[in-house]
Parts: sequence; C-alpha cells; structure tokens
Amino acid sequence: MADQFPELRPAARILLGPGPSNVHPRVMKAMVSPVVGHLDPDFVKVMEDIKRMLRIVFRTSNEITFPVSGTGSAGMETVMANLLEDGDEAVVGVHGAFGSRLAEVASRLGAKVHKVEADWGRIIEPAQIEAALKAAKKPKLVAIVHAETSTGIHQPIEEISKLAHRYGAMMAIDAVTSLGCVPVEIDQWEIDACYSCTQKGIGAPPGLSPVTFSARAMAAIKQRKSKCRSWYFDVGLIEQYWGPDRLYHHTAPITMNYALYEALRIVIEEGLEKRWRRHRANAAAFQAGARAMGLELAAQEGYRLPQLSTIAVPAGIDEMKVRAELLRLFNIEIAAGLGPLKGKIWRVGLMGEGSRRENVMLILNALEEILGSMGFEISRGRALSAADRAYVAEGLGAGEPPSGD
Repeated sequence: MADQFPELRPAARILLGPGPSNVHPRVMKAMVSPVVGHLDPDFVKVMEDIKRMLRIVFRTSNEITFPVSGTGSAGMETVMANLLEDGDEAVVGVHGAFGSRLAEVASRLGAKVHKVEADWGRIIEPAQIEAALKAAKKPKLVAIVHAETSTGIHQPIEEISKLAHRYGAMMAIDAVTSLGCVPVEIDQWEIDACYSCTQKGIGAPPGLSPVTFSARAMAAIKQRKSKCRSWYFDVGLIEQYWGPDRLYHHTAPITMNYALYEALRIVIEEGLEKRWRRHRANAAAFQAGARAMGLELAAQEGYRLPQLSTIAVPAGIDEMKVRAELLRLFNIEIAAGLGPLKGKIWRVGLMGEGSRRENVMLILNALEEILGSMGFEISRGRALSAADRAYVAEGLGAGEPPSGD
C-alpha cells in the first residue's frame, strides 16, 4: 500500500514570482530542530526573541507585536476583525486584488465601507482618501495596501496616515509584500496596525503572519462594544498567550516559528538599510534590462516596487507559454496577472533570498531566449548590458554583487 504513495521529491525551483520566495538553507536547517511543547521554556524563549526581532524589522516599539498562526490573509483578518465592528465606518483603498480583499473583509465584519479606487497599476492619491474621510460621518479606520502584489505598485503611506489621524481614524496597512524589502516605518508613519507574511521579504516558508498594534489600536480594541467576531484571531485572547501570562489559546506551529526566528536573524544580520539597497539595486538592473529588451513596465512610473516588477505582455505573445517555457527550460517560476490584468502582465519577484544579481541575469537571459524564439524582435545581449550599467549607476561594480550573503 505504501508503494502507492512515493516519497516526496518536489523540484527545487527558482522562485521569481510574487511569493513564496526561495528560503535560505539556514532557515531550512532551523526547521529540523526538535519540536517541543508550545509552552516549553525553550519555545517561550524563542517567542520572546521573535517579538523583539519583529519590532526591529517593523521599526516599532509596539508591545503587541507577534506572528499570527496563519498566512498573510490571517494577518489581514486579525487586523480588520479586531479594529472593526458592526456600524463602523472604514475608508479602504482599492487599487488591486488585495485592496479588494480588504474592502470585502471590512464589509463582512459589518462595517460601512467607503471604497477609494484607482486604476490597477496606479497609486491612490491622498486627496482621494481625504474626500472619503470628509464624506464619512465618523471614520474609524483607513486601510490600504502598501505594496500591491497584483500590480507592482508602491503606495506612499505617510501623508495618508496623517490624514487618517487628522479625521480621528486609525491607520492600518498591508505590508505583506513590503516588509523586509522596502522601508516600513510603523512608529515614524504612526501606523496603528500592520500585517505581513513570512514567505516574501522575510525569507521563510509561508505559514505565519507578523502583526503589530499600536497602543492606540489596543485601546480601541479594549473599548469595543461587542466581542471580536473571530475567536481564533481575537488579539485580546492571543496576547495572553504571547504575553507574560502564557495562557493557552492554541497550539502554535512550533517549526514555523523556528523558521521565522532564523529568517529574522538573517534579516537583522544583513541590516535593514543594506537589505533595502539590495532590493533597489536588483530591481533597477532588472527593469533596465527589461526595457532594453523592448518590454514595457506596467506599473505607474515613480511608484514601482523594487521587489515585484510587472511587465506588460507584448502583442502576439502567448503569456502562458512563456511562463511554461521558463519553468521547463530554466526552472524559473514567475506569475501571471490577476483580475483585469489577467493575460496582460507578468509579475516578476526579486524578494528576500531571491533578490540576487545572478537571478537578475538569469531571468533576463531566459526571457531573451524564449521571447526571441517566439518572434519577438530582440537584440541579444542588450538586456544584460543595460543591467550591468544599472548596477554601476547604483554604485555596484562587477566585484560587488547585491546578494543576501
């Protein structure tokens, strides 16, 4: 009977999509550490160190900072379910698939949602947010995606956060694709709640969602008129497990927390500023190479994510076949577009462990070969030369590759 179910042997891919990203061997090694109980003294020490390291990466002193047991969507549910209840007014930015999810979750929680929309691939302007805040009677929350994974847009946050507070609302951001790749300044931007994930810029497997709540957010949670609709994601209960009381709430995923622990160690060893610079340099090189190849970048100029580039599919090119050939010939995974951008863009991720010079050169060379074989007119070698020049412009010559080592 066992012969019907062979040993697992998944291929080792080069993950250059919107996540998950490749995982450092040190993180994989940490995951084979012995499993202990969720209240074992050794694990409690791990929990405390994870909270301390997350505060460093979130750039916050928030006491309530911990990883939710679940993926980034679990973090989204945690933030929204705790901050919103029936009748609350929420201003939600929608300029992609994940902003749409924020609005949907807020609506399901009974909130009156004021959607602020922009075309997919463009930012939401602060003036749009202010107009919605003025239209609301008593706005409680402004929520927006910082790095919109479906479009490659890097949404400015600071001015919107100031507006939210000016109108008496709290500010929440989705940092699923931004944390560990670009600046996320929780305290400086006065963000009241934020959630992320482990499988992108942090460089661990998927399975946990780091969250952080300001003192102001926690005060609002304690003043709720009704209990949080989600028992599992009730911060008032979870903090009693992650805090000094150590009251049992659920069995934490021990091995995933080991992975997060080691991934955060790697982030802090590299240094956040250096890590952000690495992502900027590799993105500049990849995007320069793509343009030199004759490809067009899809996201609004000046607001493109360094960790996730969106490329417009050229006319006459079968986008699905390109992705299939990348996987078959080069073992590279990239992603297609979502929603209205389905079939129109590719999403190429250079995040966390995957943001490496060798990956930039590999994906550019692979795209040249595949697109050229499909009749797309390309001058071979121009993309790699343009990438090299971009590295020099970033102050990185051939002897200084921006990798995570």
